[in-house]
Amino acid sequence: MNQKLKSQLKKIKLFATDVDGVLTDGGMYYSEHGNELKKFNVRDGMGMVLLRNAGIYIAIITSEDTEIVRRRAETLRVTDLFQGAKDKVAVMEKLLERHALLWSEAAYIGDDVNDHELLKRVGFAATPADGIERNKAIAHYVTKKKGGEGCVREICDLLLNLHSPR
Repeated sequence: MNQKLKSQLKKIKLFATDVDGVLTDGGMYYSEHGNELKKFNVRDGMGMVLLRNAGIYIAIITSEDTEIVRRRAETLRVTDLFQGAKDKVAVMEKLLERHALLWSEAAYIGDDVNDHELLKRVGFAATPADGIERNKAIAHYVTKKKGGEGCVREICDLLLNLHSPR
């Protein structure tokens, strides 16, 4: 990891993530009875718990609005959950204000067009290996893992390596 990347990561006090295509593989699964299902990676969840325990704020910002995501956030004890977010930059502005943080102290991972503007603003921008090319072009870091396959944990581990007491 280069020194510039380490310097950016050391400043991070808030980590936010998208859901579909990041915490999940982006697939839309439906049961025979029409119930929507999502598959979450437990290692991603553990990474978020470890970050919170290290004193980093955790947030989920998604344009979707589902009970499944609410329950996942509840399980992980994520209190900063923003569903139905049409303007993710405005949501992040409110979040930064709430925690008295600067843009340079925020990290975000997103995979698609509705994440692009937010990725351009944060201090550390990441996108999954299968994120769109437009986001890869501006990201500080493109994960080795795909969405739903541990890409969030990969970012959490980068942050934890620099924020954990030695």
